[in-house]
Amino acid sequence: MNYLAHIYLSGDNHLVTIGNFIADGIKGKNYQKYSREIQIGILLHRQIDTFTDAHKTVRISTKRLHEKYGHYSGIIVDILYDHFLAKNWEKYSSISLKNYVENFYDTLEENYEILPLRIQKMLPYMVTDNWLLSYASIEGISSVLNGMNRRTKNRSSMNKAIFELQEFYTEFEIEFTSFFDELIKFSNKKLNELNEMELKRII
Repeated sequence: MNYLAHIYLSGDNHLVTIGNFIADGIKGKNYQKYSREIQIGILLHRQIDTFTDAHKTVRISTKRLHEKYGHYSGIIVDILYDHFLAKNWEKYSSISLKNYVENFYDTLEENYEILPLRIQKMLPYMVTDNWLLSYASIEGISSVLNGMNRRTKNRSSMNKAIFELQEFYTEFEIEFTSFFDELIKFSNKKLNELNEMELKRII
């Protein structure tokens, strides 16, 4: 899953949310240098990725893209799924997407000193261009895919996946909705397990 989904699945603890958000850049056991709540977020992120990569519905989505985009298909689907989460946000949260992402940006800025350097450098662009809110529109997703393609020096052609999104929009949305309902239950269960492990450690 991409940024918005990982943030949403973290629950209400701001430090767990930060851990989930920064997890891609934390390799191996390096997570252990962070506070326990951030560790929980990082470990939750890894569980979510493992569940997502192995899920049969996600594989249906990636298979639709694989012939043209190869191993980039999974990254593309992560981004497309964030679009459907943003577009249908009111189904998943009583807080508006605008307020939710503004609160998240505030959390990042309040905890700026603990963010990895890569995230610190990225943050001004993320806030200025309001990446998370932009996911709700086709234009926003197109911009994200263009940016990802530039990062691969145009080798991935990920920018062209906007055409598959438009052509198979209904199919992708149905697949996302079915999968995300399962992912919410899975993530809640894993988050509870991680919190219980921490409680036992303290006791």
